[in-house]
Amino acid sequence: MIDNLPLRTHVHRGLTIEGYSRAAVQSYWRIPELKLGFDMGGSPWSFMGTNTFFISHGHLDHMAALPVFVARRRMMKMEPPTVYVPAAIHDQVWKMLNAWRQLDRGRMICNLVPVAAGDEFELSRERVVTVFDTVHTVPSVGYVVWDRRRKLKDELVGTDEEEIRRRRLGGEEVTREVRVPLVCYCGDTAPAGLDNYEPVYQSRVLITEMTFYRPDHRKEKIHKFGHTHLDDIIERAERFENELIILAHFSTRYQEDQIRREVQKRLPESLRERVELWV
Repeated sequence: MIDNLPLRTHVHRGLTIEGYSRAAVQSYWRIPELKLGFDMGGSPWSFMGTNTFFISHGHLDHMAALPVFVARRRMMKMEPPTVYVPAAIHDQVWKMLNAWRQLDRGRMICNLVPVAAGDEFELSRERVVTVFDTVHTVPSVGYVVWDRRRKLKDELVGTDEEEIRRRRLGGEEVTREVRVPLVCYCGDTAPAGLDNYEPVYQSRVLITEMTFYRPDHRKEKIHKFGHTHLDDIIERAERFENELIILAHFSTRYQEDQIRREVQKRLPESLRERVELWV
């Protein structure tokens, strides 16, 4: 396997989170067990086998590698990928792919799907993805991947199996849908984007940005440009029900030891053991 891009890995309850994220550089993520990825600021060779990607917004560090990914899969005779993008940029993305088709003189074949807040997409019988608005300087969305199961209705628990079968054959609905939010991906967003959708705080794994952390940074300016500060995470500490919170997309102004030292010092104990810094 060609190892041509930086990649970190973290495993949580059977889910492998892979990726890299640095502000203005590259952001790309993949969860092999769910057969999907998020954003495409880079395209590691190891990601080529993943057919489905969800793009949060159109900034270069989150989408520049899309033509590379589409072209490589065609070159390797793999099926065209399915790529979800904000509806507001859908037509422009097609124009971009068409421009590369002319430059590369090769077909750019993919299933490009426009998305908007409130949309829901069925990936399989057991997996669905919902879309919510985030807050950035360009049209942007976040995604939640849900585990979906059918369970016997509460009022039928303990009922004889033959009776349940009789009711089902008679056309009665005997089960109910139960959903668990597995993974939430926010892309780039001001903290208002986190607050837009309650499952952000309930998903088993939350992947979100924390571009800035220094106390002397002006948070109103950071929010204006669609980013999150450490103080914003601290202010919402009691809301995070997530088992794992991956904070990423740090500014290139910071070194890893600086980030870890400040976060360790200031982050509440209730969050500290659940946070993974992606640096």
